[in-house]
Amino acid sequence: MSIDLLVFGPHPDDIEIGLGGTVARHTAAGHQVGLCDLTEGELSSNGTVEERRAEAAAAAHVLGASFRENLKWPDGGIADTPPLIRSAVEIIRRHRPRTIAIPYWKDRHPDHVDASHVLRVAAFKSGLRRYATDTDPWRADWICYYFINDSVAPSFVIDVSAHYQRKRDALECYRSQFAPTEADAIPTRLTHATFRQLVESRDAQFGALAGVAFAEGIVVREPVQRSGLLKHVP
Repeated sequence: MSIDLLVFGPHPDDIEIGLGGTVARHTAAGHQVGLCDLTEGELSSNGTVEERRAEAAAAAHVLGASFRENLKWPDGGIADTPPLIRSAVEIIRRHRPRTIAIPYWKDRHPDHVDASHVLRVAAFKSGLRRYATDTDPWRADWICYYFINDSVAPSFVIDVSAHYQRKRDALECYRSQFAPTEADAIPTRLTHATFRQLVESRDAQFGALAGVAFAEGIVVREPVQRSGLLKHVP
């Protein structure tokens, strides 16, 4: 059975940071949305793998995702290797998404950049009939890129104003990353109060450009086709 949208994130919480509102909007509309974390975030300064696994499951529930899987790629070691590509191809072929969302190819975090490249290769190879796996070839209609940290002018934005509280609630699930309470917790970019402000200000800026409260930016590599020059088609 095909799903509507499959979203990949390099680490647990990346999907929520970059595309949480869009996921919530799609699930609210009745679309089948699957989430896939590539690593377990084992190199993170705070939180254990077990904690992050539980947080990711809770956030997926908040967003209404149909499922959430983890490919257990090495944190800090994402690379263009046959085993990693094959694992991504297999999940794409197994769930047959109409659209795939992956991180934008330019970002301050090397894992995000590397993940974008590997996933683009996997999405392409998923459609090759001579690339053999246990499942049939599948090519998604569209690959969309979302921002985690850095951003540029998007190809288009998605109004997530009505679903933004669910994005906030999903981010709240990641206590180990944003608000650790352990005595040995280490201050990081994520634990600083300005990080959440940075995420919201980015989404508010995209929203302001579109005349709404909050929006998330999307980049696509091909031209966006419209039926004509009328902004609103009846």
